[in-house]
Amino acid sequence: MEVKISINDLTKVFYKKDSRVTALQGISLDIADGEFVCLVGPSGCGKTTLLRILADLEKPSSGSFHIAISKRERPLQSMVFQERGVIPWLTVEGNVSFGLKMRHLPEDVIKERTSYYLNKVGLEKFAKLYPKELSGGMKQRVSIARAFANDPEILLMDEPFAALDEQNKFILQEELLNIWSETKKTVLFITHSIDEALLLSDRILLMSSQPGTIIDEKRIDLPRPRNMEQVRADPVMAEHFVEIWNHLQEEVQRSRK
Repeated sequence: MEVKISINDLTKVFYKKDSRVTALQGISLDIADGEFVCLVGPSGCGKTTLLRILADLEKPSSGSFHIAISKRERPLQSMVFQERGVIPWLTVEGNVSFGLKMRHLPEDVIKERTSYYLNKVGLEKFAKLYPKELSGGMKQRVSIARAFANDPEILLMDEPFAALDEQNKFILQEELLNIWSETKKTVLFITHSIDEALLLSDRILLMSSQPGTIIDEKRIDLPRPRNMEQVRADPVMAEHFVEIWNHLQEEVQRSRK
């Protein structure tokens, strides 16, 4: 498959007065076009920093990355955050269409694409509401709909469901997979939930404690479509769970030494 994201020996160092902190060190990674990849690692290992570099919100200290462009008119990436991702003074409809309007697309295209993704996440009846009138789960639906509607080359997701209750989390995971299965966007997704990573991923990348580097990966071969019941009942998935759990425990202990 074509490589969509190529990262080569990427390092990020933060400087504070007389000290320096190496957040990422020597990250080299290829992600295929249409691949759904989850990043799992202990808190503070640089997962979010890596996403911010790919989103051009941070600059690497050394190394490089490349995102393959398939259509010049597409934005390079869209990012979905854990919270505070919606624009409070815009309606649901206005939030979803925001990126499309910034690209000055034809009005009929904006209307069609906005309506399609509002329907996909079940928000068509709430199009005229403002974020203050929405639950946390509904706000995340808005963020997901806006990201896919903007049709980016890649989608970056930073623990988008972490603050939600289990029921809403399962619903949004299912909605995300349904949309992804249609669009086949390349997704890099941060999570602390092993179950979530096993459900969503084609591949799970395991990161070390700071300075963060990728030290292992797990290929997830459970056929799609899949659900959480299948993930938890599958013996191979159970082995993956234990191995990832042990990895996290070891890295947390190592970070405390």
